[in-house]
Order: sequence, then C-alpha cells, then structure tokens
Amino acid sequence: MKKEAKKKKKNHHKEHLIFRVPKTFGQKAADLIAKWAGSWIFIIIFFIFIGIWMSTNGYFLLKYIKGEFTDPYPFILLNLALSCLAAIQAPIILMSQNRVVERDRARAEYDYAVNRKAEKEIREIKKLLLKKKRRRK
Repeated sequence: MKKEAKKKKKNHHKEHLIFRVPKTFGQKAADLIAKWAGSWIFIIIFFIFIGIWMSTNGYFLLKYIKGEFTDPYPFILLNLALSCLAAIQAPIILMSQNRVVERDRARAEYDYAVNRKAEKEIREIKKLLLKKKRRRK
C-alpha cells in the first residue's frame, strides 16, 4: 500500500501536458551533452588530454629552442581548441538548463493548482462541518 502511494506521489507531475510532449532531437542532444560535459569522467578525461597535449607541445617547444623544430607558438592550437570547446559547450548547456527551468516552472504551476484545489475542498468541508455543528445545537 505504501509503495503504491509513493509511486503515485513521485509521478504526479507526469500528468502535466509539458511532460507528455516528446523531446526534439536538439533537446535530447542538449540534455545528453550537458549530462556528459558535467560529469567527473569528462573532467578527468579532459585533464588527461590537456596534460598529454601540454607535454607533447612542451617537448616540441624544447626542440624549437634547440633549433630542431619550426613552430614558435606550440600552444596556439590548444588555445583555439579550448576556445572552440567553450564556445560550443556553453550554449548547449544553457539550452539544457533552460529546459530544466521550464520543467520546474510547469511542475510548480501544477503543484500550485493542486494546492489551490485542495484548499478549496478543505474550505467546503469546513463549511459542511460548521453547518452540521449548527444543526446539532
């Protein structure tokens, strides 16, 4: 009995129209990218990649100092890659956050409507109880 009540309580917001609308491909992609880019796995892999990139370019920088290599600015490409990653990743994460805000707003509006209805019903019950109490006297 308690499990059924918990299931109903958890899924009460699923009845709202916004939760029944299928997601577009872009919305699914934004949610997936935001989930992946915000994970510890991504951060660790990214730091490993940056470390390897910097060590490799540091090695090439030492070769350039010795006169064996011709690239005087080995970290420019890394800077470009990081800038592009940030430029692409930020709007996608913002799109996903906007969807979360939209769902939260709809959930809050639904909860407010349920609370208003419950308040109205409680008032009606209270009126009925007062009427019965007056009749007994």
